Amino acid sequence: MEEEKIVVDASVVVKWFLEEEYSAEALRIRDDYVRGVVEIAVPSLLEYEVLNALRYSRVYSVEELEEAAIALNRFGFERYELEDELKTLAVRIAERDNITVYDAAYVALAERLDTILYTADMELVRKFPGRVLHVREYGRKA
Repeated sequence: MEEEKIVVDASVVVKWFLEEEYSAEALRIRDDYVRGVVEIAVPSLLEYEVLNALRYSRVYSVEELEEAAIALNRFGFERYELEDELKTLAVRIAERDNITVYDAAYVALAERLDTILYTADMELVRKFPGRVLHVREYGRKA
């Protein structure tokens, strides 16, 4: 059986490092990824967004942030640079749907890979029904 490929945004991965609402659901995605149940694809900006969120959480020291950066690299996600058609698609989605280019990069990647984006951002869930699911829905879809 082939692994399902999904896209996750920074709001999900941050929950792997911080105890927040829906952290348990986000950790289920992480655990399934580690066990090889799912593949995770991300735009290259994910690491920057996660580290920035962790920095501003004031929970981690500089040394711990450095360790988190190494941990993110070790996950070995399927990374996509924001270039060529992916960049064009992200810019068009951002403009058309009035969202940040950051958020649009995740939506564009999910669209390009014809898969689901998991997020904790309800605005994205509302704007992209069917393509974007809330992290709490992970494992519930048929």
